[in-house]
Amino acid sequence: MRLAIASDHAGFELKETLKKYLQQTHELVDFGTTKCEPTDYPIVSIKAAQSVAQKECDLGVIICGTGIGSCIAANKVKGVRAALCHSTDFALMSRKHNNANIIVLPGRFIAGHYAIEILKKWLETAFEGGRHQKRIDLITEYERQQS
Repeated sequence: MRLAIASDHAGFELKETLKKYLQQTHELVDFGTTKCEPTDYPIVSIKAAQSVAQKECDLGVIICGTGIGSCIAANKVKGVRAALCHSTDFALMSRKHNNANIIVLPGRFIAGHYAIEILKKWLETAFEGGRHQKRIDLITEYERQQS
């Protein structure tokens, strides 16, 4: 699986930790940042989100300080369903019910080992479909109407 990964400066250290874990089993495309110097989260978040929306990457992982700004930015990209996850339960439900194609993690609020557990749960959970597909279709239809 090909994964987009990105972070601002506040998520850089966690991104590097997650890359070490993910590189064992996935192909990664890193959209930055490459250092801890101040970086505007919308730039890297939108680049990663576009790669998922355009099917250049299968799924995406984005990290910023709280995760809030990056989640907002990523969700501006048509076709993206980014979910801010701060627990394994949120990761599970974001995939199972919402078919999230990007996970956003709060780099300043979770430890690396727990972020790996959250990410592992997110990656191993499949979309349940069924009644949830109708809701995804409603979102997709709204996006089409906005074009």
